[in-house]
Amino acid sequence: MQRIVISESMDAPAVALLARDFEVDYRPALCDDAASLARALVGAEAWIVRNRTQVRGAPLEAAARLRVVGRLGVGLDNIDLAACEARGIAVYPATGANADSVAEYVLAMAMILLRGAAYLSTAAVAAGRWPRQMLSQGREVAGKTIGLVGFGSIGRVTARKVAAMGMRVVAFDPVVPADSPAWREHGAEPLPLDELLAAADVVSLHLPLTDATRGLLGEARLARMKPGAILVNSARGGIVDEAALARALVEGRVAGAALDVFDREPLAAGSPLADAPNLILTPHIAGVTLESNERVSAIIAERVAAHLRR
Repeated sequence: MQRIVISESMDAPAVALLARDFEVDYRPALCDDAASLARALVGAEAWIVRNRTQVRGAPLEAAARLRVVGRLGVGLDNIDLAACEARGIAVYPATGANADSVAEYVLAMAMILLRGAAYLSTAAVAAGRWPRQMLSQGREVAGKTIGLVGFGSIGRVTARKVAAMGMRVVAFDPVVPADSPAWREHGAEPLPLDELLAAADVVSLHLPLTDATRGLLGEARLARMKPGAILVNSARGGIVDEAALARALVEGRVAGAALDVFDREPLAAGSPLADAPNLILTPHIAGVTLESNERVSAIIAERVAAHLRR
């Protein structure tokens, strides 16, 4: 019986479905124990991961019989794609399965941050204070401009959702041609990156982490953002210079930010982000909801099983 190693959390029905026809080693904690992971992969034909497992180095070398990797998500920067290709290992991401979840996260963060500090008022109101005047300066999303940096599947779903809330959508994506029908179909205006930063009230990142995108939003580009603008990063942490963003928040050059991803995960102790104001930090969960986990897990279970049956 062919073996599947699952080294991060997966929806239980999908795991059970795989276990009907394959030997399944499901241990979500393996992602934090490289030595145990390498031992588990000896003799395995399939490996299912999320974003924390590193599909490279000793664990990948130990998986001498590996035929397929299933990624419970869409980003592939934790997978050594060149090594997999060289060995004929297929890699399947769950493209599109969590797009609605990420898009809803972006919209929710945009609404919270534009509204200002209202979400922080609970403790004050419960203590008998009434900071109504201070918290009455919030802004609406309707009529604002959102700039999508990256216009792939998640960016396009986000465009549809925010447009329904009355936002103007501009987007930058160097791999989407200016004459692509996708711009018109999703109601977005293509702009060069620096023009987008100057125009957008909300900047939302939807790019993979590559050599070209690492540090894309550093000191200089953060300074080009429109005064009062906010930043939402649900893509990859390395795209934003975290120290530069912290300084921009402290100095008020960026009005607020929501970060779901970080250059190092979990966030390193002593990060400059820890004391930055007007900042929402979440633990890489923008694409993870009950519904999306079911979709992502079911798609990857189906694709991995189909590949092993060939």
